[in-house]
Amino acid sequence: MAKIKTSYFCQNCGAQSAKWIGKCPACGEWNTYVEEVVQREEITPTGVWKVGSSTAQVSNKPKPIADISYQEQHRIITPDQELNRVLGGGIVPGSMVLIGGEPGIGKSTLMLQIALSLSGLRVLYVSGEESEQQIKMRAERLMAQTSDCFILTETGTQNIFKQIEQLRPQVLVIDSIQTLHSSFIEAGAGSVSQVRECTAELLKFAKESGTPVFLIGHITKEGNLAGPKILEHMVDTVLTFEGDRHMTYRILRTTKNRFGSTSELGIYEMLGSGLREVSNPSEILITQREDAFSGISIGATLEGNRPLLIEVQSLVSPATYGTPQRASTGFDAKRLNMLLAVLEKRGGYKLGAQDVFLNIAGGLKVEDPALDLAVCASILSSFEDMAIPSTSCFAAEVGLGGEIRAVNRVENRISEAEKLGFKDIYISKYNKKGLDLTKFSINIHPFGRLEDVFSSLFG
Repeated sequence: MAKIKTSYFCQNCGAQSAKWIGKCPACGEWNTYVEEVVQREEITPTGVWKVGSSTAQVSNKPKPIADISYQEQHRIITPDQELNRVLGGGIVPGSMVLIGGEPGIGKSTLMLQIALSLSGLRVLYVSGEESEQQIKMRAERLMAQTSDCFILTETGTQNIFKQIEQLRPQVLVIDSIQTLHSSFIEAGAGSVSQVRECTAELLKFAKESGTPVFLIGHITKEGNLAGPKILEHMVDTVLTFEGDRHMTYRILRTTKNRFGSTSELGIYEMLGSGLREVSNPSEILITQREDAFSGISIGATLEGNRPLLIEVQSLVSPATYGTPQRASTGFDAKRLNMLLAVLEKRGGYKLGAQDVFLNIAGGLKVEDPALDLAVCASILSSFEDMAIPSTSCFAAEVGLGGEIRAVNRVENRISEAEKLGFKDIYISKYNKKGLDLTKFSINIHPFGRLEDVFSSLFG
Protein backbone atom coordinates (compact mmCIF):
# COMPACT_ATOMS: atom_id res chain seq x y z
CA MET A 1 0.00 0.00 0.00
CA ALA A 2 1.40 3.37 -1.02
CA LYS A 3 2.23 5.81 1.72
CA ILE A 4 -0.22 8.70 2.00
CA LYS A 5 1.55 12.00 1.46
CA THR A 6 0.46 15.03 3.43
CA SER A 7 1.53 18.64 3.31
CA TYR A 8 0.62 21.92 5.00
CA PHE A 9 -0.98 24.76 3.08
CA CYS A 10 -1.63 28.37 4.06
CA GLN A 11 -5.37 29.02 3.78
CA ASN A 12 -4.70 32.68 3.03
CA CYS A 13 -2.11 32.67 0.24
CA GLY A 14 -1.70 28.97 -0.66
CA ALA A 15 1.96 28.64 0.34
CA GLN A 16 3.07 25.05 0.95
CA SER A 17 5.24 23.72 3.76
CA ALA A 18 6.44 20.26 4.79
CA LYS A 19 5.60 21.00 8.45
CA TRP A 20 3.24 23.19 10.42
CA ILE A 21 4.33 26.82 10.81
CA GLY A 22 2.78 29.35 13.14
CA LYS A 23 3.41 32.38 10.93
CA CYS A 24 3.28 32.13 7.15
CA PRO A 25 6.57 33.38 5.67
CA ALA A 26 4.81 34.35 2.42
CA CYS A 27 1.90 36.50 3.59
CA GLY A 28 2.71 37.02 7.27
CA GLU A 29 -0.61 35.66 8.61
CA TRP A 30 -0.71 33.62 11.82
CA ASN A 31 -2.27 30.16 12.36
CA THR A 32 -3.35 29.71 8.73
CA TYR A 33 -1.51 26.44 7.94
CA VAL A 34 -3.74 23.36 7.64
CA GLU A 35 -2.64 19.80 6.93
CA GLU A 36 -4.07 18.33 3.73
CA VAL A 37 -3.65 14.97 2.05
CA VAL A 38 -1.79 15.19 -1.25
CA GLN A 39 -1.94 11.99 -3.31
CA ARG A 40 -1.65 12.19 -7.07
CA GLU A 41 -2.56 9.23 -9.26
CA GLU A 42 -0.13 8.33 -12.00
CA ILE A 43 -2.78 6.70 -14.20
CA THR A 44 -5.51 8.93 -15.52
CA PRO A 45 -8.89 7.41 -14.59
CA THR A 46 -11.68 6.95 -17.09
CA GLY A 47 -13.71 10.05 -17.64
CA VAL A 48 -10.93 12.63 -17.25
CA TRP A 49 -10.85 15.10 -20.11
CA LYS A 50 -8.11 14.36 -22.62
CA VAL A 51 -7.40 16.35 -25.75
CA GLY A 52 -4.98 14.83 -28.23
CA SER A 53 -2.17 12.66 -26.93
CA SER A 54 -1.54 13.60 -23.32
CA THR A 55 1.13 10.93 -22.89
CA ALA A 56 3.31 11.98 -25.80
CA GLN A 57 5.97 14.38 -24.64
CA VAL A 58 6.45 17.08 -27.24
CA SER A 59 9.55 19.19 -26.73
CA ASN A 60 8.97 22.79 -27.73
CA LYS A 61 11.74 24.71 -29.42
CA PRO A 62 12.25 28.48 -29.34
CA LYS A 63 11.06 30.40 -32.40
CA PRO A 64 11.78 33.93 -33.58
CA ILE A 65 8.78 36.09 -32.80
CA ALA A 66 8.58 37.11 -36.46
CA ASP A 67 8.01 33.46 -37.47
CA ILE A 68 5.09 32.90 -35.10
CA SER A 69 1.79 32.88 -37.00
CA TYR A 70 -1.05 34.77 -35.40
CA GLN A 71 -4.73 34.85 -36.26
CA GLU A 72 -7.02 37.21 -34.43
CA GLN A 73 -9.73 35.28 -32.62
CA HIS A 74 -13.32 36.32 -33.04
CA ARG A 75 -14.92 37.06 -29.70
CA ILE A 76 -18.32 35.74 -28.73
CA ILE A 77 -20.63 38.75 -28.56
CA THR A 78 -23.30 38.28 -25.89
CA PRO A 79 -26.65 40.10 -25.75
CA ASP A 80 -25.40 41.67 -22.49
CA GLN A 81 -23.64 44.85 -23.59
CA GLU A 82 -22.39 45.59 -20.07
CA LEU A 83 -20.59 42.24 -19.93
CA ASN A 84 -19.15 42.77 -23.40
CA ARG A 85 -17.72 46.12 -22.32
CA VAL A 86 -16.21 44.73 -19.11
CA LEU A 87 -14.60 41.79 -20.94
CA GLY A 88 -13.09 44.11 -23.52
CA GLY A 89 -15.49 43.46 -26.41
CA GLY A 90 -16.91 39.98 -25.81
CA ILE A 91 -15.93 36.51 -24.62
CA VAL A 92 -12.53 35.32 -25.85
CA PRO A 93 -12.55 31.61 -26.88
CA GLY A 94 -10.45 29.50 -24.53
CA SER A 95 -10.41 32.15 -21.80
CA MET A 96 -11.12 31.57 -18.12
CA VAL A 97 -13.10 34.24 -16.25
CA LEU A 98 -13.43 34.36 -12.46
CA ILE A 99 -16.40 36.25 -10.98
CA GLY A 100 -16.39 37.00 -7.25
CA GLY A 101 -18.79 38.79 -4.95
CA GLU A 102 -20.59 38.74 -1.63
CA PRO A 103 -23.26 36.10 -0.91
CA GLY A 104 -26.64 37.09 -2.33
CA ILE A 105 -25.26 39.85 -4.55
CA GLY A 106 -26.48 38.13 -7.74
CA LYS A 107 -23.50 36.20 -9.19
CA SER A 108 -25.51 33.06 -9.98
CA THR A 109 -28.39 35.13 -11.35
CA LEU A 110 -26.03 37.02 -13.66
CA MET A 111 -24.34 33.88 -15.01
CA LEU A 112 -27.60 31.96 -15.46
CA GLN A 113 -29.10 34.95 -17.25
CA ILE A 114 -26.12 35.08 -19.61
CA ALA A 115 -26.21 31.30 -20.13
CA LEU A 116 -29.90 31.46 -21.09
CA SER A 117 -29.35 34.40 -23.44
CA LEU A 118 -26.62 32.72 -25.54
CA SER A 119 -28.93 31.26 -28.16
CA GLY A 120 -27.22 29.16 -30.80
CA LEU A 121 -24.42 28.11 -28.42
CA ARG A 122 -24.40 24.97 -26.28
CA VAL A 123 -23.92 26.16 -22.71
CA LEU A 124 -23.28 23.80 -19.81
CA TYR A 125 -24.16 25.28 -16.42
CA VAL A 126 -22.59 23.19 -13.64
CA SER A 127 -23.95 23.88 -10.17
CA GLY A 128 -22.61 22.45 -6.94
CA GLU A 129 -24.78 24.63 -4.71
CA GLU A 130 -28.32 24.31 -6.09
CA SER A 131 -30.51 21.50 -7.33
CA GLU A 132 -31.96 21.26 -10.82
CA GLN A 133 -35.38 22.30 -9.53
CA GLN A 134 -33.98 25.42 -7.87
CA ILE A 135 -32.19 26.46 -11.05
CA LYS A 136 -35.39 25.85 -13.04
CA MET A 137 -37.32 28.09 -10.64
CA ARG A 138 -34.75 30.86 -11.15
CA ALA A 139 -34.88 30.41 -14.93
CA GLU A 140 -38.67 30.75 -14.83
CA ARG A 141 -38.30 33.98 -12.88
CA LEU A 142 -35.81 35.30 -15.43
CA MET A 143 -38.36 34.56 -18.19
CA ALA A 144 -35.63 33.45 -20.61
CA GLN A 145 -35.94 30.00 -22.09
CA THR A 146 -33.54 28.32 -24.49
CA SER A 147 -33.00 24.68 -25.40
CA ASP A 148 -29.24 25.26 -25.79
CA CYS A 149 -28.57 25.61 -22.04
CA PHE A 150 -27.91 22.36 -20.15
CA ILE A 151 -27.90 22.05 -16.36
CA LEU A 152 -25.63 19.65 -14.46
CA THR A 153 -25.63 19.33 -10.67
CA GLU A 154 -22.28 17.74 -9.88
CA THR A 155 -19.21 18.47 -7.76
CA GLY A 156 -16.72 15.80 -8.94
CA THR A 157 -14.48 17.03 -11.72
CA GLN A 158 -14.05 13.56 -13.19
CA ASN A 159 -17.78 13.16 -13.80
CA ILE A 160 -18.03 16.75 -15.04
CA PHE A 161 -15.37 16.11 -17.70
CA LYS A 162 -17.11 12.86 -18.64
CA GLN A 163 -20.31 14.82 -19.34
CA ILE A 164 -18.32 17.47 -21.18
CA GLU A 165 -16.91 14.81 -23.52
CA GLN A 166 -20.44 13.72 -24.43
CA LEU A 167 -22.04 17.18 -24.70
CA ARG A 168 -19.12 19.16 -26.15
CA PRO A 169 -20.35 22.54 -24.83
CA GLN A 170 -19.23 25.82 -26.36
CA VAL A 171 -19.43 27.74 -23.06
CA LEU A 172 -18.93 26.29 -19.56
CA VAL A 173 -20.14 27.88 -16.31
CA ILE A 174 -19.01 26.55 -12.90
CA ASP A 175 -21.02 27.59 -9.82
CA SER A 176 -18.90 27.60 -7.73
CA ILE A 177 -15.22 26.63 -7.84
CA GLN A 178 -15.17 26.13 -4.05
CA THR A 179 -17.69 23.27 -4.30
CA LEU A 180 -15.68 21.15 -6.76
CA HIS A 181 -13.35 18.34 -5.74
CA SER A 182 -10.90 16.23 -7.70
CA SER A 183 -10.11 12.59 -6.99
CA PHE A 184 -6.43 13.41 -7.46
CA ILE A 185 -6.47 15.30 -4.15
CA GLU A 186 -7.89 13.76 -0.99
CA ALA A 187 -8.44 17.08 0.79
CA GLY A 188 -11.93 18.44 1.36
CA ALA A 189 -13.77 20.58 -1.17
CA GLY A 190 -12.93 24.26 -0.86
CA SER A 191 -9.44 23.67 0.54
CA VAL A 192 -6.44 25.37 -1.02
CA SER A 193 -5.16 22.23 -2.75
CA GLN A 194 -8.61 21.30 -4.12
CA VAL A 195 -9.30 24.79 -5.47
CA ARG A 196 -5.90 24.90 -7.10
CA GLU A 197 -6.17 21.42 -8.63
CA CYS A 198 -9.74 21.89 -9.94
CA THR A 199 -8.83 25.27 -11.45
CA ALA A 200 -5.77 23.73 -13.12
CA GLU A 201 -7.88 20.95 -14.68
CA LEU A 202 -10.45 23.45 -15.96
CA LEU A 203 -7.72 25.75 -17.25
CA LYS A 204 -6.15 22.88 -19.21
CA PHE A 205 -9.55 22.03 -20.67
CA ALA A 206 -10.20 25.66 -21.66
CA LYS A 207 -6.84 26.14 -23.39
CA GLU A 208 -6.82 22.79 -25.21
CA SER A 209 -10.42 22.86 -26.39
CA GLY A 210 -10.85 26.62 -26.91
CA THR A 211 -13.97 26.65 -24.72
CA PRO A 212 -14.50 29.75 -22.54
CA VAL A 213 -14.98 28.88 -18.87
CA PHE A 214 -16.70 31.07 -16.26
CA LEU A 215 -15.92 30.38 -12.60
CA ILE A 216 -18.02 31.78 -9.76
CA GLY A 217 -15.91 32.27 -6.64
CA HIS A 218 -16.66 33.03 -3.01
CA ILE A 219 -15.04 35.87 -1.09
CA THR A 220 -13.69 36.10 2.45
CA LYS A 221 -14.98 38.38 5.19
CA GLU A 222 -12.28 40.89 4.23
CA GLY A 223 -13.76 41.08 0.72
CA ASN A 224 -10.97 39.17 -1.05
CA LEU A 225 -11.53 36.18 -3.30
CA ALA A 226 -11.47 32.97 -1.26
CA GLY A 227 -8.76 30.45 -1.98
CA PRO A 228 -5.08 30.84 -2.78
CA LYS A 229 -3.82 33.97 -4.49
CA ILE A 230 -2.53 31.76 -7.30
CA LEU A 231 -6.17 31.31 -8.37
CA GLU A 232 -6.27 34.93 -9.60
CA HIS A 233 -2.94 34.47 -11.38
CA MET A 234 -4.13 31.36 -13.24
CA VAL A 235 -7.29 32.82 -14.76
CA ASP A 236 -7.36 35.32 -17.63
CA THR A 237 -9.93 37.73 -16.24
CA VAL A 238 -11.06 38.56 -12.71
CA LEU A 239 -14.42 40.32 -12.28
CA THR A 240 -15.92 41.54 -9.01
CA PHE A 241 -19.65 41.97 -8.55
CA GLU A 242 -20.17 44.81 -6.08
CA GLY A 243 -23.07 46.60 -4.47
CA ASP A 244 -25.23 46.66 -1.38
CA ARG A 245 -27.67 43.77 -1.29
CA HIS A 246 -30.28 46.17 0.15
CA MET A 247 -29.95 48.49 -2.87
CA THR A 248 -31.02 47.77 -6.41
CA TYR A 249 -27.88 48.70 -8.33
CA ARG A 250 -24.92 46.36 -8.92
CA ILE A 251 -21.49 47.15 -10.38
CA LEU A 252 -19.46 44.62 -12.37
CA ARG A 253 -15.83 45.74 -12.17
CA THR A 254 -12.66 44.34 -13.81
CA THR A 255 -9.57 43.86 -11.63
CA LYS A 256 -7.58 41.80 -14.15
CA ASN A 257 -8.04 41.32 -17.87
CA ARG A 258 -5.49 39.87 -20.28
CA PHE A 259 -7.66 40.77 -23.27
CA GLY A 260 -8.83 44.30 -22.44
CA SER A 261 -8.80 47.26 -20.11
CA THR A 262 -8.95 46.85 -16.32
CA SER A 263 -10.76 50.16 -15.78
CA GLU A 264 -14.11 49.23 -17.31
CA LEU A 265 -17.28 48.68 -15.32
CA GLY A 266 -20.84 47.58 -16.01
CA ILE A 267 -23.88 48.71 -14.07
CA TYR A 268 -27.00 46.60 -13.50
CA GLU A 269 -30.27 47.09 -11.71
CA MET A 270 -31.62 44.14 -9.73
CA LEU A 271 -35.29 43.57 -10.48
CA GLY A 272 -37.71 40.77 -9.72
CA SER A 273 -37.20 39.44 -13.24
CA GLY A 274 -33.40 39.49 -13.06
CA LEU A 275 -30.65 41.98 -13.76
CA ARG A 276 -31.37 44.87 -16.11
CA GLU A 277 -28.54 46.59 -17.96
CA VAL A 278 -28.18 50.30 -17.19
CA SER A 279 -27.08 51.81 -20.49
CA ASN A 280 -26.92 55.41 -19.20
CA PRO A 281 -25.60 55.26 -15.63
CA SER A 282 -25.21 59.04 -15.34
CA GLU A 283 -28.98 59.36 -14.96
CA ILE A 284 -29.07 57.08 -11.91
CA LEU A 285 -25.93 58.56 -10.35
CA ILE A 286 -27.42 62.05 -10.30
CA THR A 287 -30.20 62.61 -7.78
CA GLN A 288 -33.38 63.99 -9.25
CA ARG A 289 -34.20 66.80 -6.81
CA GLU A 290 -36.75 69.59 -7.01
CA ASP A 291 -35.19 72.02 -4.50
CA ALA A 292 -31.64 73.38 -4.58
CA PHE A 293 -29.45 72.12 -1.72
CA SER A 294 -26.04 73.35 -0.69
CA GLY A 295 -23.11 70.95 -0.68
CA ILE A 296 -24.03 69.18 -3.93
CA SER A 297 -21.99 69.36 -7.14
CA ILE A 298 -21.71 67.28 -10.30
CA GLY A 299 -18.35 65.99 -11.52
CA ALA A 300 -17.45 64.42 -14.86
CA THR A 301 -15.31 61.30 -14.50
CA LEU A 302 -14.19 58.41 -16.69
CA GLU A 303 -14.41 54.68 -16.01
CA GLY A 304 -12.46 53.04 -18.80
CA ASN A 305 -13.92 54.36 -22.05
CA ARG A 306 -17.20 55.38 -20.44
CA PRO A 307 -17.75 58.98 -19.27
CA LEU A 308 -19.90 59.31 -16.16
CA LEU A 309 -21.44 62.30 -14.44
CA ILE A 310 -21.68 61.60 -10.73
CA GLU A 311 -22.97 63.55 -7.77
CA VAL A 312 -20.60 64.71 -5.02
CA GLN A 313 -22.27 65.43 -1.67
CA SER A 314 -20.59 67.34 1.15
CA LEU A 315 -21.58 68.37 4.66
CA VAL A 316 -19.49 70.94 6.53
CA SER A 317 -20.43 71.84 10.12
CA PRO A 318 -18.58 73.19 13.18
CA ALA A 319 -16.67 70.54 15.14
CA THR A 320 -18.56 69.58 18.27
CA TYR A 321 -15.92 67.55 20.10
CA GLY A 322 -12.89 69.74 19.51
CA THR A 323 -11.13 67.45 17.04
CA PRO A 324 -12.60 67.91 13.54
CA GLN A 325 -13.78 64.76 11.79
CA ARG A 326 -12.84 63.92 8.21
CA ALA A 327 -14.91 61.13 6.63
CA SER A 328 -15.31 60.19 2.98
CA THR A 329 -17.26 57.46 1.20
CA GLY A 330 -16.15 56.49 -2.30
CA PHE A 331 -13.33 59.07 -2.36
CA ASP A 332 -9.73 58.83 -1.15
CA ALA A 333 -9.53 60.22 2.40
CA LYS A 334 -5.92 61.38 1.94
CA ARG A 335 -6.81 63.31 -1.19
CA LEU A 336 -9.74 64.90 0.67
CA ASN A 337 -7.36 66.13 3.39
CA MET A 338 -5.06 67.53 0.69
CA LEU A 339 -7.90 69.45 -0.96
CA LEU A 340 -9.02 70.82 2.41
CA ALA A 341 -5.49 72.08 3.04
CA VAL A 342 -5.46 73.76 -0.39
CA LEU A 343 -8.79 75.46 0.32
CA GLU A 344 -7.53 76.76 3.66
CA LYS A 345 -4.07 77.82 2.50
CA ARG A 346 -4.79 79.14 -1.00
CA GLY A 347 -8.43 80.12 -0.66
CA GLY A 348 -8.41 81.47 2.88
CA TYR A 349 -11.39 79.40 4.06
CA LYS A 350 -11.15 78.43 7.74
CA LEU A 351 -11.97 74.72 7.54
CA GLY A 352 -9.60 73.59 10.30
CA ALA A 353 -12.35 73.74 12.93
CA GLN A 354 -15.04 72.18 10.75
CA ASP A 355 -16.28 68.60 10.45
CA VAL A 356 -16.21 67.56 6.78
CA PHE A 357 -18.18 64.60 5.42
CA LEU A 358 -17.95 63.65 1.75
CA ASN A 359 -20.01 61.08 -0.16
CA ILE A 360 -19.98 59.90 -3.78
CA ALA A 361 -23.60 59.14 -4.64
CA GLY A 362 -24.57 55.78 -6.10
CA GLY A 363 -22.04 53.69 -4.18
CA LEU A 364 -19.20 54.30 -6.66
CA LYS A 365 -15.54 54.39 -5.69
CA VAL A 366 -13.65 56.87 -7.85
CA GLU A 367 -9.96 57.68 -8.15
CA ASP A 368 -10.14 60.11 -11.05
CA PRO A 369 -8.34 63.40 -10.18
CA ALA A 370 -10.77 65.21 -12.47
CA LEU A 371 -13.25 65.18 -9.57
CA ASP A 372 -11.04 67.52 -7.49
CA LEU A 373 -12.79 70.69 -8.63
CA ALA A 374 -16.24 69.18 -8.03
CA VAL A 375 -15.17 68.14 -4.50
CA CYS A 376 -13.82 71.61 -3.71
CA ALA A 377 -16.97 73.29 -5.07
CA SER A 378 -19.18 70.94 -3.06
CA ILE A 379 -17.26 71.57 0.19
CA LEU A 380 -17.33 75.34 -0.27
CA SER A 381 -21.01 75.25 -1.18
CA SER A 382 -21.82 73.54 2.11
CA PHE A 383 -19.43 75.80 4.05
CA GLU A 384 -21.02 78.99 2.68
CA ASP A 385 -24.50 77.39 2.59
CA MET A 386 -24.96 78.49 -1.02
CA ALA A 387 -26.34 76.09 -3.61
CA ILE A 388 -24.54 75.41 -6.88
CA PRO A 389 -26.81 75.65 -9.95
CA SER A 390 -28.07 72.19 -10.87
CA THR A 391 -27.14 72.79 -14.52
CA SER A 392 -23.42 73.23 -13.76
CA CYS A 393 -20.74 70.52 -13.64
CA PHE A 394 -16.96 70.33 -13.18
CA ALA A 395 -14.04 68.49 -14.78
CA ALA A 396 -10.61 69.58 -13.57
CA GLU A 397 -7.78 68.61 -11.23
CA VAL A 398 -6.66 70.91 -8.40
CA GLY A 399 -2.96 71.33 -7.66
CA LEU A 400 -1.29 72.16 -4.36
CA GLY A 401 -0.77 75.72 -5.48
CA GLY A 402 -4.49 76.23 -6.04
CA GLU A 403 -4.09 75.99 -9.81
CA ILE A 404 -6.66 74.28 -12.04
CA ARG A 405 -4.88 71.53 -13.95
CA ALA A 406 -5.89 69.92 -17.24
CA VAL A 407 -7.40 66.41 -17.43
CA ASN A 408 -7.37 63.83 -20.21
CA ARG A 409 -10.19 63.24 -22.71
CA VAL A 410 -12.02 66.40 -21.76
CA GLU A 411 -14.06 66.27 -24.98
CA ASN A 412 -15.77 63.05 -23.85
CA ARG A 413 -16.66 64.66 -20.53
CA ILE A 414 -18.06 67.77 -22.19
CA SER A 415 -20.10 65.70 -24.66
CA GLU A 416 -21.59 63.61 -21.83
CA ALA A 417 -22.55 66.74 -19.89
CA GLU A 418 -24.13 68.26 -22.98
CA LYS A 419 -26.06 65.06 -23.71
CA LEU A 420 -27.54 65.08 -20.21
CA GLY A 421 -28.76 68.67 -20.51
CA PHE A 422 -26.15 70.58 -18.49
CA LYS A 423 -25.69 74.23 -19.50
CA ASP A 424 -22.29 75.05 -17.91
CA ILE A 425 -19.09 73.10 -17.37
CA TYR A 426 -15.97 74.36 -15.58
CA ILE A 427 -12.63 73.10 -16.92
CA SER A 428 -8.96 74.10 -16.85
CA LYS A 429 -7.87 76.79 -19.27
CA TYR A 430 -4.99 74.51 -20.25
CA ASN A 431 -7.53 72.09 -21.77
CA LYS A 432 -8.46 74.70 -24.42
CA LYS A 433 -5.41 73.74 -26.45
CA GLY A 434 -6.64 71.79 -29.45
CA LEU A 435 -10.26 71.92 -28.23
CA ASP A 436 -12.89 73.05 -30.74
CA LEU A 437 -15.38 75.02 -28.64
CA THR A 438 -17.68 75.74 -31.57
CA LYS A 439 -19.01 72.18 -31.83
CA PHE A 440 -20.47 72.29 -28.29
CA SER A 441 -23.68 74.07 -27.36
CA ILE A 442 -22.85 73.90 -23.64
CA ASN A 443 -21.18 76.95 -22.04
CA ILE A 444 -17.54 76.09 -21.32
CA HIS A 445 -15.84 78.10 -18.55
CA PRO A 446 -12.03 77.74 -18.57
CA PHE A 447 -10.17 78.88 -15.45
CA GLY A 448 -6.60 78.72 -14.18
CA ARG A 449 -7.02 79.47 -10.47
CA LEU A 450 -9.31 78.05 -7.80
CA GLU A 451 -10.42 81.46 -6.50
CA ASP A 452 -11.54 82.49 -9.99
CA VAL A 453 -13.91 79.50 -10.14
CA PHE A 454 -15.41 80.38 -6.76
CA SER A 455 -15.83 84.03 -7.77
CA SER A 456 -17.73 82.94 -10.88
CA LEU A 457 -19.91 80.53 -8.90
CA PHE A 458 -20.70 82.49 -5.74
CA GLY A 459 -19.74 86.04 -6.66
